[in-house]
Amino acid sequence: MRAYAVLFPGQGSQHQDMLSTYIDNEIFRNTISEASEALGYNIIETTKDQSKLNNTLYTQPIMVATSTAMWRVWKDKCNIAPSFAAGHSLGEYSALVANGFIDFSDCLDVVQERAKLMNSSMNNIEGGMAAVIGLNPNDIKDICINLSGKNGIIEAVNYNSDMQTVVAGHIDVVSKSVEIFKSSGAKLVKLLPVSIAAHTSIMKNCSDSLNKLLLNKDLLSSKKDNAVDSVSRWSFPVIHNADASSKTDNHDIIDSLVKQVYSPVLWTQTIKNINNLNTNIFIEIGPGNVLTSLNKRILKDANTVSISDFKNIDDALRFISDV
Repeated sequence: MRAYAVLFPGQGSQHQDMLSTYIDNEIFRNTISEASEALGYNIIETTKDQSKLNNTLYTQPIMVATSTAMWRVWKDKCNIAPSFAAGHSLGEYSALVANGFIDFSDCLDVVQERAKLMNSSMNNIEGGMAAVIGLNPNDIKDICINLSGKNGIIEAVNYNSDMQTVVAGHIDVVSKSVEIFKSSGAKLVKLLPVSIAAHTSIMKNCSDSLNKLLLNKDLLSSKKDNAVDSVSRWSFPVIHNADASSKTDNHDIIDSLVKQVYSPVLWTQTIKNINNLNTNIFIEIGPGNVLTSLNKRILKDANTVSISDFKNIDDALRFISDV
């Protein structure tokens, strides 16, 4: 058996057909129903409405619900526990459901409230995000510093690969940055369908409230040992976004989740750190294949499979079973 890590995607991987290839699976369908009941709306119907699906108030809990449903299917079919897990941005919450740190229903409540807190942090000013491809991250960081000022801010927030960085901030500044990045050598700059400035210093406005929310879920108690998601009994470390390291102390995990909301996602370093721990097989669990594509840019010898399509599960199982 071969060591592998599981990766959970974040906001931006959602699409209207993301439930379709799994919906006939009973475990998946029951998990989506469980989440719908907890959230108070029908996830299947909501995913049919693109405007709602792209609204962060719906996107965040629906992404966690879908990724967890796929994780439960994977766990039912696989008898080999992963060595590590990581989640990109919001996906870190799905990873923490998978390793048993937080109960599924509690997590849905947390991410639903987290979305509201992030929205309120914008103070009625529209935010924006853009992917910058083909430009050195240090150059991007310098351009962001020069563009930020009294009219708004822009910051590098997702270090997705050596040559792909996502920036975020106030929409006027983000929009202005597109041509500047291009003239500085970027091969492509793409505005993303996100209306909040995730992982920027703007989000410090909600950090205290997020900390209280997480503490109110009693995550520091022994609950982890006896009342976590009943489907998840495997224990494995999660590599956190904020510093690309794992935590064993519950206080440190909560601190990392709070810091994550206003800090860059160190995804490139996360994947490299997992690889340095003798793990170069990755299974992406959740909608889309964004992380699979990024892995091919980060590690030339990485073996990554996305199971966003149900038919890919057997291929992934064979992949980790090869000797």
